[in-house]
Amino acid sequence: MAAEISISLGPSPARRDALTRRIRLLVAATITYNVIEAIVAITAGTIASSTALIGFGLGSVIEVSSAAAVAWQFSAADHAVREAREQRTLRIIAVSFFALAAYVAFDAVRALTATGEAERSMPGIVIAALSLAVMPFPSAAQRRAGRELGSAFAVADSKQTLLCTYLSAVLLAGLVLNATLGWSWADPIAALVIAAIAVREGRDAWQGKGCCAPATHTPTPARGGSAEADACGCKPGCTCCS
Repeated sequence: MAAEISISLGPSPARRDALTRRIRLLVAATITYNVIEAIVAITAGTIASSTALIGFGLGSVIEVSSAAAVAWQFSAADHAVREAREQRTLRIIAVSFFALAAYVAFDAVRALTATGEAERSMPGIVIAALSLAVMPFPSAAQRRAGRELGSAFAVADSKQTLLCTYLSAVLLAGLVLNATLGWSWADPIAALVIAAIAVREGRDAWQGKGCCAPATHTPTPARGGSAEADACGCKPGCTCCS
């Protein structure tokens, strides 16, 4: 007869509470930074007629909405209530990303075919460089906490924060090329890249990719067979460790 040994893989209640508090603090910091980032980027983008900067600022607005939704989800004391809120908020975030992609793509194509050109923007370069340096750290911290907690939404939100890093790099390249070489077409091209990334992230959020709840136990057959959870305790088909 094959013997099975059940091993608890989920965090303890005390650890779960600690992870929840950590996510709340990271979310509060993310909201504060992204509000400032959105105001600076949209204002500078409007002044410079920069589609990429405006799109970046709108992406920051979506990140604020996502972080606020995480705060709302984790405001519930009961874990079951938090899980019930997760799918609904993931879908809202996904739709927001699709809307952002449509707007930015349309405006980028209009900028490429029109006679107007984006002007140089030093405030845009500064905010893009600052975001590129700052945003990877809260994203990584929240992603680790979300994976350990088994929260797909916390992980998805951390990936949106990481998306800010990618967008910052693309935006910075476009703004610098425009400022130094006068390549005004680099701005709408950067905006199209931002739109493509937004579509991908929206699709992943809609499908609920990112992380799954840990399995409650791992059957260990005496000989042969396969485990029901991976090395970090996720159910089959999940990507907590990726």
